[in-house]
Amino acid sequence: MKKTKQLREMTRSEVEQKLKEESQAGFNLKLRRSTQQLPNPLQLRHGRRNIARLKTVLNEDSKGIRKLASGAGTKE
Repeated sequence: MKKTKQLREMTRSEVEQKLKEESQAGFNLKLRRSTQQLPNPLQLRHGRRNIARLKTVLNEDSKGIRKLASGAGTKE
């Protein structure tokens, strides 16, 4: 996962796409955990933190605290 500084250099659509990917990966990890096929349980923690990091960057952009890269604006 990229660091927060690198995420802010992405456009809003790229960050939203990354959030969708991370959410899907988290769902798949939860399914694998329920069937006892998860070799590294720390993957769940890292996934949750990545999702939180992405949501934080999007929230900061929508509130105008820190803007994302050019071409990124709030949705109307």
